[in-house]
Amino acid sequence: MPLVAGVDSSTQSCKVVVRDAETGALVRQGRAPHPAGTEVDPAAWWDALRAAVAEAGGLADVAVVSVGGQQHGMVCLDEAGEVVRPALLWNDTRSADAARDLVEEAGGGETGRRFWAEATGAVPVASFTATKLRWLARHEPANADRVAAVCLPHDWLTWRLAGAAGLDALRTDRGDASGTGYWSPRTGEYRLDLLEQAFGRRPRVPVVLGPAEAAGQLDPAALGDGPTAAGPVGGAGSGAAGRVLLGPGTGDNAAAALGVGAGPGDVVVSIGTSGTVFAVADAPAADAAGAVAGFADATGRFLPLVCTLNAARVLDAAATLLGVDLDTLGELALAAPPGADGLVLVPYLEGERTPDRPHATGELRGLTLGTSTPAHLARAAVEGMLCGLADGLDALLAQGARADRIILVGGGARSAAVRAIAPQVFGRPVVVPPPGEYVADGAARQAAWVALGGDAPPAWSIGDTEEYTAEPVPAIRERYARARG
Repeated sequence: MPLVAGVDSSTQSCKVVVRDAETGALVRQGRAPHPAGTEVDPAAWWDALRAAVAEAGGLADVAVVSVGGQQHGMVCLDEAGEVVRPALLWNDTRSADAARDLVEEAGGGETGRRFWAEATGAVPVASFTATKLRWLARHEPANADRVAAVCLPHDWLTWRLAGAAGLDALRTDRGDASGTGYWSPRTGEYRLDLLEQAFGRRPRVPVVLGPAEAAGQLDPAALGDGPTAAGPVGGAGSGAAGRVLLGPGTGDNAAAALGVGAGPGDVVVSIGTSGTVFAVADAPAADAAGAVAGFADATGRFLPLVCTLNAARVLDAAATLLGVDLDTLGELALAAPPGADGLVLVPYLEGERTPDRPHATGELRGLTLGTSTPAHLARAAVEGMLCGLADGLDALLAQGARADRIILVGGGARSAAVRAIAPQVFGRPVVVPPPGEYVADGAARQAAWVALGGDAPPAWSIGDTEEYTAEPVPAIRERYARARG
């Protein structure tokens, strides 16, 4: 049976899973941390990838490797392929003014927003690569002058795995390209005019591959010598003629959709560093209001998505404030009544992307003697985080998405309080699959598609799921809506 490897190069860490291509059975895995911050030298990702591969036992017996990576991050390369400056990550908000300027230059207001939504599927916000390029051109012109090519974190890692053989070898996929602000999911083509609008000229960009198209092959020397790195190419289960192929890779959300087996009618709510709500759709979205980003997915379909900057770290902050661990925070939250007796947390702890309020801060409303308890604050933190995601669900439904079922994943989904309270906030049952590395698993499933061929990725079981139901409590969202304004 061939083996495949999936990589999740996320904001916080790198995870590698090795799975059976046909069944999806987990064989081994590894992980390594990433440095904190919104500006990171890509070399740190490469070091973490090498460490995670080593912990996972190497890639010698693997047929295909695919990389799932955090979306939007700006990786700029010079003519020699050297990184020009540390990458600006999706959660770096310094380009908020640049995002507004790009909308204004397209006519401003509704006209400008609609232009961008129709051209690229999404209205620019600080997260998108195009806005970061505008920031670079404006604030670091010397660095901007050195840029010969721009790519995304997963593109760069795939390129390094292939041996970094020239800028023309850069590859990406539909899912990640759709988050740049200069590629159209509707047409499947780059909008180089918009790249030039943002940056002032047209640096090279990666070739966009199809969902199961190989990006090249692993350079045996890329990860170092010995079985703890790439290992001897041509081991059992390796690709044709001893090659280890590279899949096209994709963005983290598209990979997560693959990892949980989401299809049309599914809405995935992922609670990680960011909070994302996305649906698998057969038609592209174009939301001029800017709440929904009309991305592409990793299968040839589309992935309308709403992203919030504040998700699981809201729980971390509340736990720190109360001096408890996350399990105790959940117990406290469940000890308070639904709605926390009117205590509402608007959790814009790091600004916010949806709604577009990059400079906002968090607010606590309804504080009284009666609500000044650890349990009420814990409950308000869980409900506030979920209300932001529920607003995203509403935006998806307004764009025509179906919500036949809601799949709850991510680190935040491991909280008993989150699982219990989510149906009250969302107003419908939620399905929770077993805890897993679903971005890495999705990348591995894409790798299996490359290895096995066919018109669709192999059908892997994600194991037994749990369904959580509860009576909806509309007052929770009504109070939240008044508090956030």
